[in-house]
Amino acid sequence: MATDDHDRSVTFVLAGTSQHLTRSAVETRLAGIVPRPVETYAVQVNGVWYPVRQAFAIGAGLAPDTFNSHTARRHLQNLGFATHGNVQHRDQPVINPVDENPPAVEPGPIWHTEARIQAAVVASLRERGWHIASEANTATRERGIDIVATKHLRIAGIEVKGFPARTYANPARSRETKPTQPSTQAGHWYGQAVLAAMRLRTRQPDYVSAIALPDFPRYRNLFDETASSLAACAIHMLWVHQDGSVDGLNALNEAP
Repeated sequence: MATDDHDRSVTFVLAGTSQHLTRSAVETRLAGIVPRPVETYAVQVNGVWYPVRQAFAIGAGLAPDTFNSHTARRHLQNLGFATHGNVQHRDQPVINPVDENPPAVEPGPIWHTEARIQAAVVASLRERGWHIASEANTATRERGIDIVATKHLRIAGIEVKGFPARTYANPARSRETKPTQPSTQAGHWYGQAVLAAMRLRTRQPDYVSAIALPDFPRYRNLFDETASSLAACAIHMLWVHQDGSVDGLNALNEAP
């Protein structure tokens, strides 16, 4: 027997917690809510078009910084709501949802290299009162923990990865295209980061273990698939945006 759209529901894991959401709950919670301006994706609820992040945050009762537009759009579509907007390729960065005026993409050095992601995390940690005890040299592929930071009696060990580019970083090969697709290589890099973070939990159980990644849909999807396991291992995720801002740092202070 066919299921009426009003009875549709989805179950998903977000930030390590299992969530159950129904279409009727979203409709009830958004009744009378004034929509904000739509930037990328929109969803129609109760005949009104909302930004997908606003609709999902209110409809699911979730903090907006725990998901991105790609995730919100997918779950709302699964509930049978109509959506529209530009489809974002999973190899494109996620624009920081906090920014009302996201920075324009300009030609120049790639922002999502490992070195630049590490520099952004280090700068953000220092702004929040952390002392940087050590940094690995990404240029020489130095082994060990990429970032070790301390604050009061807390020590954080952070594994950093960039997002693969389509061309080589070596100037001599800069015009060549890599044979491996960025999304495929990103899967390998994500696995390496998770393994490094798990090893840190074993070798240094008193450390707060975290992974820092540039905010791309490919990485967000991989995180969605592994979030509950990472939470069980007490591994935290830091998301770095193109403007250098970092989400998730508060979790380092709150970790047991």
